[in-house]
Amino acid sequence: MAAQGNRSAWRRAAALAGLLGGWLPLAALAAPTAVTVAVVSQPGDARYAPRRLEQAYPGHPQGRPLAAARMAAEDAGVELEVLGLSLKVIELSVADAQALPAALAQLKATGVRHVLADLPAPALRQLVQLAPAALGGAMVFNIGLEDDALRGEQCAAHLLHTLPSTQMRSDALAQYLAARNWRRLLLLQGPEPQDALQAQALIRSAQRYGLKIVQTRPFKLGTDPRERDLANTRLLTGDRDHEIVALADSVGEFARTLPYATQWPRPVAGSSGLMALSWHPHWERNGGPQLSRRFHKLAGRPMQGHDWAAWAAVKAVAAVLADDPRASVAQQLKRLRSGGVFIDGAKGPRLSFRPWDGQLRQPLFLAHGDGVAGVAPLEGVLHPTEVLDTLGMDEKESACKQRP
Repeated sequence: MAAQGNRSAWRRAAALAGLLGGWLPLAALAAPTAVTVAVVSQPGDARYAPRRLEQAYPGHPQGRPLAAARMAAEDAGVELEVLGLSLKVIELSVADAQALPAALAQLKATGVRHVLADLPAPALRQLVQLAPAALGGAMVFNIGLEDDALRGEQCAAHLLHTLPSTQMRSDALAQYLAARNWRRLLLLQGPEPQDALQAQALIRSAQRYGLKIVQTRPFKLGTDPRERDLANTRLLTGDRDHEIVALADSVGEFARTLPYATQWPRPVAGSSGLMALSWHPHWERNGGPQLSRRFHKLAGRPMQGHDWAAWAAVKAVAAVLADDPRASVAQQLKRLRSGGVFIDGAKGPRLSFRPWDGQLRQPLFLAHGDGVAGVAPLEGVLHPTEVLDTLGMDEKESACKQRP
């Protein structure tokens, strides 16, 4: 495997040296071999409902991530062209999970083997199940869902994740709170199933980093006068025995009302206030300003975490193609999930995929609306092999046992 990587590096260096020396390699003289990446989405996806986009809830998508995927393909153009390759991004909308077989047949006819899935969970699970046979081998990137189950008991050997998981985000938040010595948490949990999963992740992170959840209280928005107390922020936060309010609200409507509306002067974290995010448009280092400006110019809005996940997925495709242009999709998967192929995510360290669950290792920003307060993993957090693996399920904890 190392020899193969060295050969790939030599080919890239030789090609670039040739260009600088005034001659063109044979690959550049021929028409580039086109590699097509498909972004598969669903028109009726609730995450992109007009009201949700208008409200711009904290941490939620503010638009479709297609523009970010195309921007990454453009970024990779020069390096891939030298190797005789070109990268193209197309969009495919499917009405629902039942429409996937026909959509995959369409992708097969186009020669697509790399898929970015921006889908609700039922459609994503069906896509993961059907894609390898339908496309004759496939690599699927989950760019839209945080569900830990997709990285655990519902994982697949050909499924990779560039969006951080719920557990990664809660671990990042817990590391920051522990570093600030804010250890006593009041946990407010919403009524949705996803709220329960977020709360479970926060509880697990609190145990990992020595935080104490002093009380868990439910909240609920609605018009029933008998339940009005469940939406009263002052009543919910009336007890004084906490230092911070941790919020599990997957919808986001209640979350945005909580900062500065608590009974006592307490910070809010989790689904609002201080949040763990994969991207923040005000990140000021590692090429972040340039990336955010380019995306804003292209899409007409700030870059968010879901956009970054799409951009990173296409960057990963470009990186594995550059590593060995002749590799099959199965070989590409092995290289990516072995941690032997890296991408620059504009976050500092080189990023690689975890072998055990296909999750992209990455720092997370501890951020609020106006900027970035910190970056996790926090300084002083230790790990036997890779400090980025302190975020999310480590190999011994993972329920995923499938590898390519």
